[in-house]
Amino acid sequence: RNISSAGPEGRKKMRECDGLIDSLVYYIQGAIADHEPNDKATENCVCTLHNLSYQLEIELPESYAQSIYMQRRNTPSDDKTPGCFGTRSRKVKEKQQDTPLPEEKSNPRGVESLWHSTLIRIYLSLIAKSTRNYTQEASLGALQNLTAGTGPMPFSVARTVVQKANGLPSIRTMLHVSHPTVKKTAVSLLRNLSRNTSLQSDIAKEVLPDLVSILPETLPGSDIVCETTASICYTLYNLTQSSSHNARLLLSADGLPKIITISMNDSNMFSKASRAASVLLYSLWSHTDLHSAYKK
Repeated sequence: RNISSAGPEGRKKMRECDGLIDSLVYYIQGAIADHEPNDKATENCVCTLHNLSYQLEIELPESYAQSIYMQRRNTPSDDKTPGCFGTRSRKVKEKQQDTPLPEEKSNPRGVESLWHSTLIRIYLSLIAKSTRNYTQEASLGALQNLTAGTGPMPFSVARTVVQKANGLPSIRTMLHVSHPTVKKTAVSLLRNLSRNTSLQSDIAKEVLPDLVSILPETLPGSDIVCETTASICYTLYNLTQSSSHNARLLLSADGLPKIITISMNDSNMFSKASRAASVLLYSLWSHTDLHSAYKK
């Protein structure tokens, strides 16, 4: 667990170590099967896998990446396919949302396991069943890492979490825990998931009222609450930017007074949350059909 947090070279060596990732996954599967999601070794395994999933999309060897990021065969030859790594443009993001991963291997080995649906389901199971904060946070954090990029892998993982594995109810529960870093990581994961336009309707229906409910009524009282508040605002921005329906959902959940309060604070400590709330308000105002409702 310590070695896995030693930086890119350490992560690279551990990912390449024959049988290591497979053994960690095997151990966690056994712990879940034995109804022991709270033992310390499971926590260590999950925290190690969390660290090994960090920057995964960027750090995969180019030769490996090429075999993963296969384009559709019917892509026109004159269409300049964007590179898989290092780009963050909206056009590329839209393009890559439509570029599926090849069919999953039924028996993944080594680094392939890190983004496989089997491990995604294990993380979601631990989020639902474990009561250890570090295990919950590491499981959420691993999913956050896997959904953080702009290539096909993050969007494929996001689809698995939301649609194939029905992970939103478990993530929603984590929004209401008392442990601040668990809550913060859950919100960060939802922020990543909410970037995927094809999932926004499902996410809004499942968690938008919960996100509004955990916004502070007054100014955030600490750095971590401030960061969580900013992340909530950007998630709500993603969900409402192109959807008048979702904006109305935010309105009916009494989100507007909270967002206005947060946006009006100009102290340096809370500027991140204030700025995020202001961006959200500006976006909400773009739904002209809701102006009269806003004014009321």
